[in-house]
Amino acid sequence: MCADKCRECDVVIVGSGVAGALMAKRLAHGGKSVVILEAGAKIPPNINAYMNRFFRASNKVPESPYTPQLSADPAWVNAGRPTSLMIGAKPEQSYLIQKGPLAFGSTYERIGGGTALHWLGTSLRLVPNDFRMASVYKRSDDWPTGLIDWPIDYDALNSWYGEAETELGVSADVRDQAYLGIRFPDDYSYRMPGIPLSKVDAAVAAALTKFTPGDIGFLELDDPHRPWAVTSTPAARNSLPYQSRRVCAGNTNCIPICPIQAKYDPTVTLNEALDTGALDIWYRTVAKEVVIGENGWVSRINYIRYKQDIGGPIEEGCISAKVYVLAGNAIETPRLLLMSKNGGRTAAGVANRSDLVGRNLMDHPFYVAWALMPEGRPVYPYRGPLSTGGVEDLVRDGSFRSDRAAFRIEIGNEGWNFVVGGIGGDPDLTTVDLVTGRNRSEVNERNEMMFGGKLVNRLNDLITRQIRLGFLVEQTPDRRNRVTLSEQHYDGLGLPRPAISYDLSDYTKKGIVAAKRTADLLFEKMNARSFTKDPPPEHPMSFEWPIDGKTTRIAFGGAGHLMGTYRMGSDPRNSVVNSDQRSWDHPNLFLVGSGVFPTTATANPTLTLAALVLRTAGVILHKDLG
Repeated sequence: MCADKCRECDVVIVGSGVAGALMAKRLAHGGKSVVILEAGAKIPPNINAYMNRFFRASNKVPESPYTPQLSADPAWVNAGRPTSLMIGAKPEQSYLIQKGPLAFGSTYERIGGGTALHWLGTSLRLVPNDFRMASVYKRSDDWPTGLIDWPIDYDALNSWYGEAETELGVSADVRDQAYLGIRFPDDYSYRMPGIPLSKVDAAVAAALTKFTPGDIGFLELDDPHRPWAVTSTPAARNSLPYQSRRVCAGNTNCIPICPIQAKYDPTVTLNEALDTGALDIWYRTVAKEVVIGENGWVSRINYIRYKQDIGGPIEEGCISAKVYVLAGNAIETPRLLLMSKNGGRTAAGVANRSDLVGRNLMDHPFYVAWALMPEGRPVYPYRGPLSTGGVEDLVRDGSFRSDRAAFRIEIGNEGWNFVVGGIGGDPDLTTVDLVTGRNRSEVNERNEMMFGGKLVNRLNDLITRQIRLGFLVEQTPDRRNRVTLSEQHYDGLGLPRPAISYDLSDYTKKGIVAAKRTADLLFEKMNARSFTKDPPPEHPMSFEWPIDGKTTRIAFGGAGHLMGTYRMGSDPRNSVVNSDQRSWDHPNLFLVGSGVFPTTATANPTLTLAALVLRTAGVILHKDLG
């Protein structure tokens, strides 16, 4: 089974998601020979099979269109993945081994192109203070001791943000995005104008004008008299033809799959890289070990290749290069590093002299709230992409960050299509209740069974009045939140599965509480009836907090924003890589992706990780790494 000799090239990249694809394109165009090791299968040019899986799935969770099947025992799956249906489940159901105290709720794919197939497309820049949380806002000993500033600032990334926005094809307008210190070059413009705001956005915007300083005192904003506004959200989604992608047609299922591929995904970049002839992609090839030579440089990567999702390996081999780039994600990259023992020479794992590989696992805890507008006041969800607008400039930064987490508000256009209260999502939930006379959704209070025109009219009335808000909350780093290797549970290739320890700091919980209170206030101003319920005590992603003298249990979800487990810094004692995303321990090893983020900041991470990757590609191309 083992190859006699390692294949050689200039650069080996592990992972073909956004980070791996952008790196491969830049290096291939720069004349480097590149090989990508991709754990999953190739994305087919025709996605009809994925669409059929999505249409037929009873649970429209983000993973539903993709392989392997959701019910597969991860002990038999060669490239396992976590799923939304398995949060807090038993090991025979869940790829991630949850060690608590809270469950980690974010998921990802391990197929060609990775998680960016089912991302929303949100492409926000970080605000300048996101890069310097420790120096600007750290104020007392109760802050996390591991909090550090980023080793770069906004100005260092400004031009790279522009390049990333071009590569991803971001639709936005500069005038909407210049807030909280975000700056653009004088002549800068996005490649495409922003996606128009929706009727749901307009309804939220109207309600925000009713906020008074007395209403929002709990937020402790720097200027409570400043008007609130809905801002269009920059998105890697076409408002004009671009990159051979179609113009967005308003299908409200960007998550889990865009049916017309108007949204960016890494196959766009991979195809451009393959056209150079300098890139080779090895699918269904799982990196098993990063091998370190006697001089401390990486000498090769050992891999396992398989043929089917379930069925074991068909080949083991190795590949060597001058430069190695790990672009898995903030769980799979530390997993590979920790598996790389090198016969005991790197007993704690590769690139882990700081003992920080796998530590400081972070996400954006996601507080979701639902409501129903009053009768006769439809807002017409399901028109346009899943989200077109949000609230950004007042809530993402301010002196309140010395005490509690910031957040951004994502306004949903998909009604109650999220899994409502853990019991299902619309349109199925409401439809089944009305047909069967049940009332799980609490919109069929008389338990009436409806058919024909009456059913259609009632559905039209209810679904056109649905509101969904999502609050993406900043999370502080904590060494105890970490990825380790399970000692008891393995995947289909015999490799240890990731074990996750996860919790939230009081700082982060206070941010979630502020998000809940904001949602309640907003629904009140809209005269909307909230359908967001307190979760049961056994909910694996919930906590209790006193609000107005009453102990309240609050549930949160995972945003899919895996960050922090091999963070960048200016000191090798408190970071894994430097500002170039280069390992402090091994000069020819680069670790890229949002795992390098020292803090979660307040924006979805994809655009920033893309900017960092493009910057690092320039380092690899133009610096002598010898």
